[in-house]
Amino acid sequence: MKRVVIVGMGFGGLRAARTLAGKGLDVMLLDRQNYHLFQPLLYQVATAALEQESIAYPIRAMTRHWEGVSFRMAEVIGADFEKKQLFTREGQIDFDYLIVAAGSVTNFFGQATIEQHAYDLKKLGHAVELRNRILTLFEKASREKDPARRRACLTFIIVGGGPTGVEFAGSLQELIRYVLTKDYPELSIGETRIILVEATDRLLAPFPENLRRYTLERLRRMGVEVLLNTRVNGADGKEVFIADGTIIPACTLFWSAGVAAAPLAAAFDIPKAANGRIPVQPDLTLAGHPDVFIVGDMAYLEQDGAPLPMVAPVAMQQGEYAGRAILAKRLDRPVPPFRYRDKGSMATIGRSSAVAMAFGRTFSGFAAWFVWLALHLMYLVGFRNRILVLLNWAFYYFFHERQVRLITEEQGKTK
Repeated sequence: MKRVVIVGMGFGGLRAARTLAGKGLDVMLLDRQNYHLFQPLLYQVATAALEQESIAYPIRAMTRHWEGVSFRMAEVIGADFEKKQLFTREGQIDFDYLIVAAGSVTNFFGQATIEQHAYDLKKLGHAVELRNRILTLFEKASREKDPARRRACLTFIIVGGGPTGVEFAGSLQELIRYVLTKDYPELSIGETRIILVEATDRLLAPFPENLRRYTLERLRRMGVEVLLNTRVNGADGKEVFIADGTIIPACTLFWSAGVAAAPLAAAFDIPKAANGRIPVQPDLTLAGHPDVFIVGDMAYLEQDGAPLPMVAPVAMQQGEYAGRAILAKRLDRPVPPFRYRDKGSMATIGRSSAVAMAFGRTFSGFAAWFVWLALHLMYLVGFRNRILVLLNWAFYYFFHERQVRLITEEQGKTK
């Protein structure tokens, strides 16, 4: 029986595994964690809107009824593609087909001080750390007598005007305005600042102009300060340094200004493209290795003159394609080139407010927000998770309350 090894159980790996389950193959899944994480909702864990368990699902529970599929918790550290061997910290694994879907990490663009002091959202632990940080700083501010220090505690700088930055900014502002101001009556909402910094002249760059304008106006009405054409070039944990020489006292810096291929890509002795991604053939295989597929954020493939974006829909379609391609290869059938079908993009700004583009049309406001809710619920893994998330969203919608305001570290993380 042919063995297929899938590295990484994010969106791409999950789709590949589902496609290959029950097809007469020995499918082995590898991941450093024992759960699938729904990354698009990490910012809601960070802003006390959701429990961390509600956006993660155990891989073994998910695959227990998938025929021919097994899981091993292991970290891959290298491979010999000629010998069809994969190396993990726990030993060697042989494969007939390999799908690498290890995802991406935050790209700090070599800025050491920012990497040291900034928070990001790529792992479940990151969201909990950031939630602890936010709540701990409000506790500190509530007893701080010095106005300048209190102001720094209550200043949050978010770098990156893509969907993650926009969604986090809106959710954090609502947490502060509707919840934390009631928890900390001794603090004035006027002392808090949320500053969204974007290096270009626009938020949500891939979106049409009307949706970008709506997003900017909506955030500013909510009280978020938006700085366009502005770059952050340093931080020390107490201040954030702007490229034009401005210094902003702020104890929290959140970085969402870019992503790069997961470190595993660097372990493979093959050429790399921008952001450490691995160039692939039109069928997502490595050049000279027709049985090795790279999918998702790690794969670099141009379509219509531009590289495919590092987003979840691309990973899902590539994962499913790789699974179908392996089934076709077993039967010596031709494999057509991969082509990404963009079904649209969306981002939520806050309660009852979002932007979306799909089917050649654009949406904003409540309609886009409702579609955003429905799609995120649909893509969550696990019936229990969907119910928990829906209940949390409904509770917040009707009562303006977030129940997960827990500081789970005795001391806040030092950045």
